[in-house]
Amino acid sequence: MTHVVIIGGGPGGYEAALVGQQLGGAVTLIERRGMGGAAVLTDVVPSKTLIATAEVMSQIGRADDLGLCPKQHSGPTVQTVADTIKVDLARVNARIVGLAEQQSADIRARLLAEGVRIIEGSGRLDGPESVLATHADGTSELLPADITLIATGARPRELPDAPCDGERILNWTQMYNLTELPRRLIVVGSGVTGAEFASAYNELGVDVVLVSSRNQVLPSEDEDAGRVLQAVFEESGMTIMSRARAVAATVVGDGVVVTLEDGRTIEGSHVLMAVGAVPNTDGLGLEEAGIATKPGGQIIVDRVSRTTARDVYAAGDCTGVFNLASVAAMQGRIAMWHALGDAVEPLDLKSVSANVFTAPEIATVGVTQGEVDAGVVRAREVVLQLGSNARAKMQGLTDGFIKVFCLPTTGIVIGGVIVAPHASELIHTLSLAVRAKITVDQLAQVFTVYPSLSGSVGEAARRLHGTAGDEALIY
Repeated sequence: MTHVVIIGGGPGGYEAALVGQQLGGAVTLIERRGMGGAAVLTDVVPSKTLIATAEVMSQIGRADDLGLCPKQHSGPTVQTVADTIKVDLARVNARIVGLAEQQSADIRARLLAEGVRIIEGSGRLDGPESVLATHADGTSELLPADITLIATGARPRELPDAPCDGERILNWTQMYNLTELPRRLIVVGSGVTGAEFASAYNELGVDVVLVSSRNQVLPSEDEDAGRVLQAVFEESGMTIMSRARAVAATVVGDGVVVTLEDGRTIEGSHVLMAVGAVPNTDGLGLEEAGIATKPGGQIIVDRVSRTTARDVYAAGDCTGVFNLASVAAMQGRIAMWHALGDAVEPLDLKSVSANVFTAPEIATVGVTQGEVDAGVVRAREVVLQLGSNARAKMQGLTDGFIKVFCLPTTGIVIGGVIVAPHASELIHTLSLAVRAKITVDQLAQVFTVYPSLSGSVGEAARRLHGTAGDEALIY
């Protein structure tokens, strides 16, 4: 019997546990907070549930443009449909927490049904071939480990002069403690997390100030996509402070004051610190086990999730490879496939699809515009503005585009960007094309529904037929 011990019950851990058990391993999973880890309990599931609520408000906000208006009764005249809606944040957050707990319970039930042993507590390596588990009641147990997987995730980074108190100065795990909408929410950080929360609370009607150290939001994403999102934010009334770096936050009375590096201050009722994440790799016995880490504490792994210690693997945000739940889950599965002798392909980051859940959403896969502009990859590209799509016109959508990259000679699809509502669903077509090395001609011959937003993917492929050179086609 092969003993498999997994430290951490997030996507990397619990998906690995299911594969390990399926392949005949005796799997023990150690988790101190609850199945699903931060991804389910305080990060991905809660934030995307909040965003789903904000998305409804966004749709309601367009109702008047579509010819829908509130019924008029006696009393004050209501101007728009949105004016008839009140956000009860206590109920919103109670629903969010309830859904996260239910998802965690479902994962736990699945693991137990498959025969995985679950230990509620923490674990650390005791050399490369055993794990010391500390149960929630304080008792310890030494577990034999033929194979070990570390999937301990990451936690929000905090600035030394802006300690999060969970009331006024918040990290993203603490946002669900709020029972009333902030009077004015300052969001520090314009990366994915900061942009998503800024977008959601802006749609819920909150006065939002977004502090960005760069000249544009989402500096790590497609530049054209970031430009569209910034324009949408500004047109909606959001205040964006570009090239501004926050260095401190202080509670003053019933509000907060954020201090910038240049001495300026911003006042608000609450501040969200979205300034990155720190891997949970302290106290795991990594050095003693011969496991190398990066200067930031991330565990170094290869493309099949192996660390520098024999039979010890790592997956998820603690590796810093690509901080996505889908990547963590795949890293965990690959680790088990490799360790237990099943067929396996190394992790291919070029086939990873990612999404920013703002309004509109931004989805990407494959090569980036930056790689093309820098000459790292030669590609032809086409950009179709969302406003030209018939379905988008029917829904009152104007902001966004669909971009497709292909190789100049063969026409093989190598990447794409979609900026639109539900881009997370639309990107799947391009993900399949990238993974299967489909050409633009093959993609163009696939039927799409008319009218549909996905029809623009097929149209983009048709526009790339027979074109030559590396110049972009923009419509």
